[in-house]
Amino acid sequence: MSRRIFVGDIQGCREELERLLEAVDFDPAADELHPVGDLVNRGPDSLGTLRLLRELDAGGVLGNHDLHLLRTASGLRQARPTDTFADVLAADEREALLAWLGGLPFVRAWDDLLAVHAGLHPLWRAPQRLLSDRDPLSPDPDVDFATRARYCAPDGTRPAGDWPEPTAPFRPWFAFWPPHEGETRTVAFGHWARLGGVHRPLLRGLDTGCVWGGSLTAWIAEEDRLISVRAARAYAEFAD
Repeated sequence: MSRRIFVGDIQGCREELERLLEAVDFDPAADELHPVGDLVNRGPDSLGTLRLLRELDAGGVLGNHDLHLLRTASGLRQARPTDTFADVLAADEREALLAWLGGLPFVRAWDDLLAVHAGLHPLWRAPQRLLSDRDPLSPDPDVDFATRARYCAPDGTRPAGDWPEPTAPFRPWFAFWPPHEGETRTVAFGHWARLGGVHRPLLRGLDTGCVWGGSLTAWIAEEDRLISVRAARAYAEFAD
């Protein structure tokens, strides 16, 4: 039986990704692999991670660190001292890898599931259609929400910062999911390592902080099963 396997924020942790794929007994001929964004940066091997995911014909969605790489490669941003994707920018297959990465959507949808990196706006009814034509190189408030939001108000307004935890009217974006009675899809998402994972009705939060020394987590949708592997070490100093 074909399985959809969703993976939390990899962030260049190729070794842990390989161990996780072995732990879930991933079959590239039958299974679908869907990272929930932040494939690159802060970890030790962004280039190896992209090479592996492209070779496996992975799906998934874009995260904020993926956008940062794409925009830096296009000259729209300056690299930061903490960035660890110089290996991608210097690679012989740079353009092919960036084209593959830039072709990922912001939201991926099935009849029973949605995948997004950070969050879904409380007022969105068809997020996959809303974001389908957005350019990853262009600043956009809806893209920013999908790839960066943690807290928001009922109308989708976001606080000035996410830490310390903001006060009312702000709540975690998923406090407003599902947005209406007829919505029954489960959302697989990442971006929020501080939560240590989320497993609630209609929610699977998969960022368990691998790059910070935590673990890399997969959710096998057809089995509703979570599998994690521990990080070999902390690759970056925690910054939420």
